[in-house]
Amino acid sequence: MLKFLLWCMLLVLCWPLAVVALVVYPIVWLILLPFRIVGIAVSGVFELLSAVISLPARLVRRLA
Repeated sequence: MLKFLLWCMLLVLCWPLAVVALVVYPIVWLILLPFRIVGIAVSGVFELLSAVISLPARLVRRLA
């Protein structure tokens, strides 16, 4: 909602810049999408590694 209000203010102040922003925003979003996917994958790998490393400690705690 905040982005929309800021865009409306930009539309009132300088409408050509607001139109350019409206066109460029989806293109930038598409360019940054692979980096988000890589970030999700790296986060998943780190969580898997931490789970594998902490598994023996969990098993010992459960048995003791």
